[in-house]
Amino acid sequence: MKVEYINPFIEAVYTLFATMLGSKAIRGNVAVSHNGGTQRDIMALIGLSGPVRGMVTLAFPIKTALNIANTLLGSELRVIDDTVSDAIAEVINIVAGSAKAKLRLDEGPPIELGLPSVVRGSGFCVDYPLKTVWLEVPFESDLGPFVMRVTFKMDAQEGVKA
Repeated sequence: MKVEYINPFIEAVYTLFATMLGSKAIRGNVAVSHNGGTQRDIMALIGLSGPVRGMVTLAFPIKTALNIANTLLGSELRVIDDTVSDAIAEVINIVAGSAKAKLRLDEGPPIELGLPSVVRGSGFCVDYPLKTVWLEVPFESDLGPFVMRVTFKMDAQEGVKA
């Protein structure tokens, strides 16, 4: 996976925070993570399929997830519940959908997105296939810190431009 392929995902985070959350996300250093990185309290995952196969995740501490959900919904939620999970699922859907639009294929079938999933709780473990290499991007924002991870593989005959 080439590092430049993460740029559409980073840009999607910036756009989401600026336009929908009225906040600014500040990217930390992009790093390679072989084990999916450190766990957080709530994680949203969405799969990519077609000429690009992989996954995008966003992982949040509870306070950040609540701040994002409350900003999106105009609410005052105080605990992680199904409403917060739905809001976080929508966040990963927006980020992946925006990045998908920015990854330009030369020809062939489009990149497809799976349904978003949300895992919550402090004791969960997400197991990924062995030798999966993730690009990990930490972010700071007015709503709190979070981490984005992206991994994907392209079919050899398809060309993707980032």
